[in-house]
Order: sequence, then structure tokens, then C-alpha cells
Amino acid sequence: MNTPRARLLLTLFVSCWIGLSPAITHPAESGPPASLTTEFAFEAHVTIDAPILVGTGPQGVRRIVPITGGKFEGPRIKGTILNGGADWQFVRADGVLQIEAKYTLRTGDGVTIMITNRGMRHGPPEVIDRLAKGEAVDPSLYYFRTVAEFEAPSDSRYAWLNKALFVATAERQATVVNLRFYELK
Repeated sequence: MNTPRARLLLTLFVSCWIGLSPAITHPAESGPPASLTTEFAFEAHVTIDAPILVGTGPQGVRRIVPITGGKFEGPRIKGTILNGGADWQFVRADGVLQIEAKYTLRTGDGVTIMITNRGMRHGPPEVIDRLAKGEAVDPSLYYFRTVAEFEAPSDSRYAWLNKALFVATAERQATVVNLRFYELK
């Protein structure tokens, strides 16, 4: 193909490959990359009800897990989890459980905070089967991680939640999901 578009793409590719593009900076020119660290934020014990099976759709087997309450506590925050949230899940074709949980926290001093927690869980089929039966399973036998976003009132002492990214490790029990949230620094 010797079209003007093909020649342009080839020129752009070669320019980028040999470093002629001014839009590309080299690591030596921009300094060392920032390192990531985490700081423990809080632990949550989220109580759940039995999953509601929606059925198989374009993304996989869809189900909804009602969130019925719970509690959370950390160095700068403590309170309860309100009834009424849910975890909208689907099991992908590759067996990975993809989650999107939305629920509400109420701090001990009465501040309401929204959370959206997205993540995934997977492991060997026999381990996942045991979890589905409600059996206690060592969390090191499966992968369960999430990324959380918070919406706290901007004028509250919890506004720091709005200004950072959070990751969590999770453990599934029969009627509780235990999460440990860490702020990315």
C-alpha cells in the first residue's frame, strides 16, 4: 500500500520508534518515576443477603447481591454500613467474577458517605465452589481485589476520601465480605 495515509502512518511509526517525536519524553529526561505506597485506611465487614440470579446476558451470568449492613473502622474513620446497597456481579466466560458494589457508609458522627467498589474474584474451580457453598476458605487460595471511589461531603472531616484512590483486599464468607482498604500514596 503506497497511499498517502500509509506513508503518513509509516513516518509516524518510524519517528516514534527512533525518538524524533517531541511528544514522547524519555525516562532519563523526565526523572525517576514516582513510587507507589499504601497506607491502611479502614477495615469493613459488609453483611450480605443471598444472591438474586438474573440470568445469562451478554457479559455473562448476572446476579445481584443485596448489601444489608455492617460496620467499618480505621484510624480516621468509624461507623456503620447502611442497608440498601447492592453488588451487581457477573461471572465472565473465563470464570472471573466481576463486581460493582454501591453502598452507603454512616460515620459515628453522622456523616453519610457513598462508595462505589469495583473489582474481581477468581481462583481454582474447587475453591470457588467451596465459597459458593458458604464454606470458610483461606483467602490466600483465591484472588479478590477491588478499587474504591468515595463521595464524602466536601465540607466534612472525611473530604480526604474524595482526593485519593483506594485499593482493597477482600475475603468472602457466607454472609459477610471483609475488606481492608488502603489509600494509594
